[in-house]
Amino acid sequence: MSRLLSLAAGVQLDVAPVDMATVAFQSGWPAVGIWFDGKTWTDATSREVRQRLDDTGIIPLDIEPIIPSEDGNDFAEQLIEAAAVIGARHILFTSRLKDQARTTDRYREVCAMAQPHGITVVCEFLPIFPLNTLSMATEIVRSSDASNGGVLIDNLHLSRSGASVEDVRTMPTGLFPYLQICDAPAQRPADFGGLLDEALNGRLCPGEGSLPIAELLQAVPNVPLSFEVRSKFLRDISDPVDRAKHLLKFAQQTCGDL
Repeated sequence: MSRLLSLAAGVQLDVAPVDMATVAFQSGWPAVGIWFDGKTWTDATSREVRQRLDDTGIIPLDIEPIIPSEDGNDFAEQLIEAAAVIGARHILFTSRLKDQARTTDRYREVCAMAQPHGITVVCEFLPIFPLNTLSMATEIVRSSDASNGGVLIDNLHLSRSGASVEDVRTMPTGLFPYLQICDAPAQRPADFGGLLDEALNGRLCPGEGSLPIAELLQAVPNVPLSFEVRSKFLRDISDPVDRAKHLLKFAQQTCGDL
């Protein structure tokens, strides 16, 4: 079957949320991710984003992020309200909390708030965060007992956290509602600074690097793909539509039929 391909919010952080659907539509993407900034998002933003999605027919695959931390509001309640208004299918959750039990408790709360809206909350692991392994994210989801939970695999984070596609194969595919895809060199950066810079600036379009993308897609078939290519090269393409078209070409060539 043909997979749903989505333009991740992180590719276009310089584009206002209300304009993401327009950029996706004009560049040929069928789905899009929306970035939520709790300090600037308003009820009017939710209505405007929903209207633009309705006008273009673009599917809101996800909205992000909810990130509980020791020193701030994670804006979960506001983000869930926005997700319900715009019709987002998934909410992205990760955590800066060092205590896994506290992260699990907050994840359970977020899932409970999102459940009446039919929204799945995906738990993402990042090697630069305390929530940093596939096994940890899986344990949080399972311990939460949430019926609307799942694990989000970003294939760059999978590689850099020391896990492999073989680890993914040992788990039920139903645990993974969708995947985030990019590419990168095979060699892992040597330190935290290198990992952070690669995640924010150094990702490659699929097919430009050496990550086992085809193998991962075979291990988790028939789920949507969000293309999370945070890249200085892409940001240097000043027109967001041209940037999105460039990425879509690689996404279709490498992943569209897998």
